[in-house]
Amino acid sequence: MLNAARGAGKPKYRALFELLKADIVSGRYNPGEKLPSEAALVTRSGASRITVGRAIRELQNLGLVDRVAGSGTYVRTLAPDARPHLFGLLIPDLGETEIFEPICRGIANAPESTEHALLWGHCDPKAEKGLQAWDLCRQYIAKKVSGVFFAPLEYEPDAEKTNRRILQAFRHAKIPLVLLDRRGTEAPDRGRPDLVGINNRQAAYIGTKHLIDLGCRHIGFIGYHGAATTIGERLSGYTDALRTHGLKPVVDSSVEAATSRSDAFHWSGRHRIHSLEALVCINDRIAGQLMHLFLQRKIRVPEDIRLIGIDDVSYASLLPVPLTTVHQPTQAIGEAALAIMVDRIRNPKLPPREVLLDGELVVRVSCGANLDLRNN
Repeated sequence: MLNAARGAGKPKYRALFELLKADIVSGRYNPGEKLPSEAALVTRSGASRITVGRAIRELQNLGLVDRVAGSGTYVRTLAPDARPHLFGLLIPDLGETEIFEPICRGIANAPESTEHALLWGHCDPKAEKGLQAWDLCRQYIAKKVSGVFFAPLEYEPDAEKTNRRILQAFRHAKIPLVLLDRRGTEAPDRGRPDLVGINNRQAAYIGTKHLIDLGCRHIGFIGYHGAATTIGERLSGYTDALRTHGLKPVVDSSVEAATSRSDAFHWSGRHRIHSLEALVCINDRIAGQLMHLFLQRKIRVPEDIRLIGIDDVSYASLLPVPLTTVHQPTQAIGEAALAIMVDRIRNPKLPPREVLLDGELVVRVSCGANLDLRNN
């Protein structure tokens, strides 16, 4: 079963309009078929008659339906090149990794989204993520969607193998993909999909440089094992910033997280955390976990050690010590992803593209900037 993806906070008429549009684009209602009556839609949706009427008018304005006085509303027969597109969301980490929900809202709220429908599939929530992703892949191929927005698996066993299987299946079905946030494999294949995400290298660079500008010289880096390409790119940005300023990465003294995000931090005496002035964290989640760990151990942030995250998720400012982080432009990433998808459909022979948007530093308490201001 496929469900329409709805942006949070949308007017009721808009949500109903998008549901009906998705049903039309997906073929649930065929050309010439009569839509349910407004009274039936009121009963089904729980919306008012005025809301239902406005949603129907939006469909009519878009050219998807004809309203026949005294008869009802009928799906219009469109030329193949005039039909809106149906796009699928294949995001195994949706609901777990905080950046993807706002990226999806960016796709759904993009200016071009009015002409198209965005769906996500339903799969067994108890199944492992690799099986869920493959099930969604098969659903979208069977549905003959126009394209799929795919956030490749990471951290899972055989993640790269599963990603390759999914990429090959969509390639064989001639369904274009736009990757969100990360690549599915390390290999720069000639026919690889387009990618839209944050400029991970730039994000880590400006976070590290901010600490350097505050006077820090012993700065560590913390990340997950087994992650996708984002880890290496952020590590490179951290390393570039240190070397540009004549400093060395503190590799031997860096703290290592567990192999899975759901695991607790491994901690041992071999980590010489007392030798560090600051840590650049791979994301806000790990920064938040580390902050709580430090506070439990009576290590003060930022007085004893400074922290910077990446992503600027919703809770970053609500942590015990508000987190300095690099804001990920999720709305713009979503809008760019839809534009790239539509462009790919129009021009399938374009070479693979990577659209990487720069992040913006958000200074809060955890970096210690307020300490330096008081000391000056």
